[in-house]
Amino acid sequence: MNYFLKFNKNLLTYSLIVLIFIPIFGFNFFISFIGNILLLLFLIPLLLVLVFIGFNSYKSKINTCSNCGAISLGLSKICTNCGADLENISKDNQLGKKPSESTIEVKAEEVK
Repeated sequence: MNYFLKFNKNLLTYSLIVLIFIPIFGFNFFISFIGNILLLLFLIPLLLVLVFIGFNSYKSKINTCSNCGAISLGLSKICTNCGADLENISKDNQLGKKPSESTIEVKAEEVK
């Protein structure tokens, strides 16, 4: 019987704590938590769109030298590796080109 009274005393104590502290701190925390979740739900797609736009902008500035194959960011007019002119590079020579669109000439030789 003593255990039952002790358990009820603890239950009463914790119930009072919950009933006193939840209205004071709990609602403010709950409203802030819901607000932050909603803010994240709106900002994450916006952040993903900005990352996608930035990546495509960065990708469009990458040039490949037609002479040596070195990759540059498009800030210079000549290749830093071989000195070839990078201004005359066509869009066919970009990194965005699919491998299936290019052809490779192969000459077969008979090995004796």
